[in-house]
Amino acid sequence: MKTSDQGYLLRVFVGERDSWENRPLYEAIVLKARELHMAGATVLRGSMGFGAKSRIHTAKVLRLSEDLPIVIEIVDSRQKIDELLPHIDEMVVEGLVTLERVEIISYRPGL
Repeated sequence: MKTSDQGYLLRVFVGERDSWENRPLYEAIVLKARELHMAGATVLRGSMGFGAKSRIHTAKVLRLSEDLPIVIEIVDSRQKIDELLPHIDEMVVEGLVTLERVEIISYRPGL
């Protein structure tokens, strides 16, 4: 069964070494989203990137970085995203957050 709805995509760009309360920041954000009963979250580890300071972070063998780019993607309603944003504000010291309206297409087995 295929359903369609409007929602929002929250993307949080941080570094792999960033942390919050003695755990990786990306893990803390995903656990907070789960605690708030959000629809779901995905963490993507980048193989190369740079941020505001223009320092290249890469997974190449000769330039092995210990701080690869991390993107956390969360799709849900605006109301649920707005519940999470104050926690993001508290947790993220250095990073970037984007928010965009999206069409959500869900595929589920028929009932």
